[in-house]
Amino acid sequence: MAAVDPLTEASAVALPGLGRALVSAGKLGQRAAEDIYKKAQANRTSFIAELTGSGAVSAADLAHTMSGAFGAPLVDLDAIDLQRLPRGLLDTKICQAYRVVVLSKRNNRLIVATADPSDQQCAEKIKFATQMGVDWVIAEYDKLSKVVEAHATTATEAMDSIIGDDFEFDESTIDSTAGEEDDKGATSDVEDAPVVKFLHKMLLDAIGARASDLHFEPYEHTYRVRFRIDGELREIASPPVAIKDKLASRIKVISRMDISEKRVPQDGRMKLKVSADRVIDFRVSTLPTLFGEKIVIRILDPSSARLGIDALGYEPEEKARLMEAIGRPYGMILVTGPTGSGKTVSLYTCLNLLNKPGVNISTAEDPAEINLPGVNQVNVNDKAGLTFAAALKSFLRQDPDIIMVGEIRDLETADIAIKAAQTGHLVMSTLHTNDAPTTLTRMRNMGIAPFNIASSVILITAQRLARRLCPQCKAPQDIPYETLIDAGFKEEEVDGSWTPYHPVGCSACNNGYKGRVGIYQVMPISEDMQRIILADGSALEIAQQAKIEGVRSLRESGLHKVKMGLTSLEEVLACTNE
Repeated sequence: MAAVDPLTEASAVALPGLGRALVSAGKLGQRAAEDIYKKAQANRTSFIAELTGSGAVSAADLAHTMSGAFGAPLVDLDAIDLQRLPRGLLDTKICQAYRVVVLSKRNNRLIVATADPSDQQCAEKIKFATQMGVDWVIAEYDKLSKVVEAHATTATEAMDSIIGDDFEFDESTIDSTAGEEDDKGATSDVEDAPVVKFLHKMLLDAIGARASDLHFEPYEHTYRVRFRIDGELREIASPPVAIKDKLASRIKVISRMDISEKRVPQDGRMKLKVSADRVIDFRVSTLPTLFGEKIVIRILDPSSARLGIDALGYEPEEKARLMEAIGRPYGMILVTGPTGSGKTVSLYTCLNLLNKPGVNISTAEDPAEINLPGVNQVNVNDKAGLTFAAALKSFLRQDPDIIMVGEIRDLETADIAIKAAQTGHLVMSTLHTNDAPTTLTRMRNMGIAPFNIASSVILITAQRLARRLCPQCKAPQDIPYETLIDAGFKEEEVDGSWTPYHPVGCSACNNGYKGRVGIYQVMPISEDMQRIILADGSALEIAQQAKIEGVRSLRESGLHKVKMGLTSLEEVLACTNE
């Protein structure tokens, strides 16, 4: 008598495809498979849930078996940045019902993680819902379940389910805490409020996504939340427009703002403890718009100041120039660049290097963004008369060694800062200029005498932040010779010894980019530059002298990052000028 094929025998009792595959692979006996299937039907659960729950086959063993049986790749969800998973491509109800997770999209096909690639019903549902094809990858069932539960519900859907059509906000849960707020947070009643849950989720999601800012934006009929991730704004949620006033009130309460004042902009701060040893600060700004208050929250992570100067992206020669300058006993160091270019992190990284028990450091900021123990930080308050100039005058009576001024905005502040630099203090500050050479002419236009500039400024750093290419998916790019030359490369550099890369996009990144890298122009003020300044020379003359002395321009520094494969040519062209 011929032997009965296990796969044929299993099919005879109408086992699901997963059960037949396991029996065929010898991982499960026929009788055991039937018993688990009957139990799943009786308990109204899925076969795979009953299978892994019973311990008959482990989730890891099941994943490896399915990968081999169906020829599908095996993926470890623990190695994937789950905050980067695409949202909105597939209905969350399908994800939860079939325990699947969309990892990425390629052309008109979805890459979907599953533990059961034999489930044709699931594949057909996804195709019908998205009008796209499905490519399976295999993941362990228990890990899939955790990811689905944690990430399948978008912020918008969570808010809709919390609020519902008939939900009414209780004014007392928000406004009555204005005078009762303490350092530990709100009362238990407020903690249970839907608006608080939503805000807490948004803050945690932003931290997990490594966002730098959160934007809460009200419009006439809509309300949206956007995160700035790697320098780009991305829409994350569209909660009901009815939430806008309550959310604004809640944010203002915990940021110590006046919740009754909605006609003028306000600034504040708040904190969130995300773990036993990590507290994140947030800088909050409100702005009255036509349809309510727009709120922008800047995430201030103190750990960013402790990354070390190497993590910022300085080249060896740039780092050497900067270290030599901050090691000087007196003089002025200026960091320039647009808003959001990382000036504060650069300054605080330098302060962290200088922060020793034998050094007195004082800072005046508007407001202090990063809390650094051992540094005396002062928040400027123009209404109370505590301006940058007033703070600086006070610092000079406090026996300082190092002074940091958040920004030089006017002649009075610049005058006091320069005098401090000339009288034995190391002064650091920022200016909003396009590059290092134009900083000197900007100071001249503010009314500062050329002699004072030449005798006090010892180094200027201009910087930008470019998006860093994802190391997992970046691909070589064929760029024409003429394009490289037009971008600023020298003829001898375009010799084929290096390869430019371009973004592709994968499940681990944001459209081909992951994180950012600094582009720097570090310009020490040499004796020759001092002569040009004293002669009231132009920014062009200073730039020419800097080039002679081997100082890279911002564009040249960016192109060097392209040669190293850290960023793309289009990204450098977008954030630097020739």
